Amino acid sequence: MKIGGGDRRRQAEPAPQPVAVDPADERGHTRAFTVPEMPAAGYAGYDGYGPYGGSDGPAGTDGYDGQGADEHVAVYRAGQPHPQVGSERLPWRELLRGIVRHPTRTFAQMRTHQAWGPALAVSAGYGLLAGFAFGGTSDDVLHSTFTVALMILFSSAVGFVVCGLMLGSVTHALARRLGGDGAYAPTVTLAMLISWLTDAPRLLLALFLGTGNGVVQLLGWATWVLCAWLLAAMVRQLHDLPWGKALTAGSLQLIMLLVLIKLPTLG
Repeated sequence: MKIGGGDRRRQAEPAPQPVAVDPADERGHTRAFTVPEMPAAGYAGYDGYGPYGGSDGPAGTDGYDGQGADEHVAVYRAGQPHPQVGSERLPWRELLRGIVRHPTRTFAQMRTHQAWGPALAVSAGYGLLAGFAFGGTSDDVLHSTFTVALMILFSSAVGFVVCGLMLGSVTHALARRLGGDGAYAPTVTLAMLISWLTDAPRLLLALFLGTGNGVVQLLGWATWVLCAWLLAAMVRQLHDLPWGKALTAGSLQLIMLLVLIKLPTLG
């Protein structure tokens, strides 16, 4: 038809082309695909090294890699079993080895367990060893009658048990004041173990070389630094505190150990 002096022919529209459909997407089929891993209820993942990141020390001695640390932050309350570490109470041999070999994992696993037996035994043993290693006390023990020497050693053992209890209690109280919510018994008993286990090598060496020997004194300072790190790591795990507050909580105990135990025998 001519309209307005010209032919208007409807332009033929191209026929729609069929869309290729993957057979896996057709009705009645499913496709496999990956989704981000969802954390367990109540937890948001755990980086393997504590609630605020970090590691088990420069050597990374823990042996668990903490996958998913980049995506999630741990959320759990102190005093409850750790979400990704076994909750069984460690026997005393494994506990002592764990404090030395993989302390962070050990502290995380023991966060709900007391360790009174090992703590009291190690404290008393340290007291007996100190009776022979410290110069003045050693002379009194070696040059006294058996009864007097026995009383001196017994008093030394009891004294270090009481000292450990008092210092551990102070550390626990400071941790709670700084916002921690860890339990009393695990904190105190682990603090006692850390205090005396770290200084035991110095006393053993002092039995043969004397407390005034340069090697013994150097070892004394090194073990005091190790004690500071272990104490902070323990408080951090049990009370869910960052490194700064954890070290602050243990600072008074560290100062008292330095003044009462280290400085009298270190130059």
